[in-house]
Amino acid sequence: MRVIETIGGVREAVRAARREGGTVGLVPTMGALHAGHVSLIARSAAECSVTVVSIFVNPIQFTQAEDFERYPRTLEGDVVECRRAGASLVFAPSNQEMYPRPLTTFIEPGPVAEGLCGPFRPGHFRGVATVVAKLFHAVEPGRAYFGEKDAQQLAVIQTMVSDLNMAVEIVPVATVREADGLAMSSRNQRLGAAERKAAPVLYTGLQAALARLEAGEREARVVREAAQEALAREPLVRLEYLDVVDAGTMQPVERVTGPVRVAVAAWLGGVRLIDNVRFEAR
Repeated sequence: MRVIETIGGVREAVRAARREGGTVGLVPTMGALHAGHVSLIARSAAECSVTVVSIFVNPIQFTQAEDFERYPRTLEGDVVECRRAGASLVFAPSNQEMYPRPLTTFIEPGPVAEGLCGPFRPGHFRGVATVVAKLFHAVEPGRAYFGEKDAQQLAVIQTMVSDLNMAVEIVPVATVREADGLAMSSRNQRLGAAERKAAPVLYTGLQAALARLEAGEREARVVREAAQEALAREPLVRLEYLDVVDAGTMQPVERVTGPVRVAVAAWLGGVRLIDNVRFEAR
């Protein structure tokens, strides 16, 4: 497995693979890899001839400079995890390589980014969409793999690819969870002992909502109340939002008539966590 730091270098490597008839898969990450990332890499390695894992802490998607500076950089260990999971290449560019001059052109993601996390993280999804577009142009993958835990991010990327006729298939991969149900995230390592013990209540709340849906409830208000009731039992949780949204557009629904996600964001101490579950109305 090779580690490549330049756009020209990764382009040359993947184009050589394609000339030999290979299929290129891309797993975009910001590093600090955990089992969720590993599942994406392994899925790509199973389906593609060449798997590229990008590791780049993207400055333009952070709403606070402090968060960008605090984001863990663990490249050496990440490279080991990539090799174990079956990656062919690691693309690890510097900030200067990705943004050699101040950026003036951005991808505006539109309505799909306006709800849920949108109001609380202004500019975040613009930064995500822009860097992913740049990665797509650098790597030119046939497939790109994204986790369903970041459901709104996934929807932003799917919408961008569709709207701009990008020649890449977006492959969603199911959320990987700890044994107690907590969705895996690089942020989990920042939880204190008490917050870590309380954190699985987010999934408990989502499961309560899902149980109502599976029992036949279709009023979004009632579904939300079921989740909120479960979350209210844990005093360490500060709820930011909880909503039932269309799985494609991320717009809130009043009544469930098609695929939806029940999505939550909450603070435990100084750590913000997100999670969601999908439901297919029958």
